[in-house]
Amino acid sequence: MTNAVESSAQTLPSSTELLAHWEGHRRLTRRTIERFPTDALFTFTPAPPMRPFGTMMLEVLGMVQPTLHGLLHGVWERSLQDFSAVETKEALLAAWDETGSWLQAQWAVLPAQRLADVESVYGMPRQTNVHVVLYLLDNEVHHRAQGFVYLRLLGIEPPAFYER
Repeated sequence: MTNAVESSAQTLPSSTELLAHWEGHRRLTRRTIERFPTDALFTFTPAPPMRPFGTMMLEVLGMVQPTLHGLLHGVWERSLQDFSAVETKEALLAAWDETGSWLQAQWAVLPAQRLADVESVYGMPRQTNVHVVLYLLDNEVHHRAQGFVYLRLLGIEPPAFYER
C-alpha cells in the first residue's frame, strides 16, 4: 500500500500555530497538576532520585521567562523568576496561569523572524530559535508523562493526553 504524499513549502509551524500548540500542552499540563492530591504534589516520588511532580513543574515554569526574554532581547539568562515560595497546589496553579498570561503578552510582540534566527543559547550548539521553543515543549511533555505515571501509581486516572 502506498500513501499519497503532499508536499508543503512551509516546513515549520507559524508563530501563531506554535503558540496555539504550546498553549494546548500547557492546558493539559494544568489539568494534570489539578489531578494531583494536594499532599502528594510536592512530596510523592516513586523512587529516588526522581523528583516530585510539583518540583518538575516549577522547572518547566522557570524556563518560560528566560526563553522569551532571550527571544525578544537576545540576552539569554538562565533564571529570571524565583518560584521558591511556590509550595502549594494553589500557588503552583496561580503561577502557571500568571506565566501563561505573560507568555501570551510577550509572544504577541515577538517578531516571527526571531524563531527562524540561528544562535547559540545557553552554550548549546547553534540552532534555530524555534528549536529552542520546541525543547521547552519537549521538556514539558516529558515531565507531564512522568506525572501521568505518578498519578497512576497513586491510583488516579490522568487526563487524556490527546485532549489539549
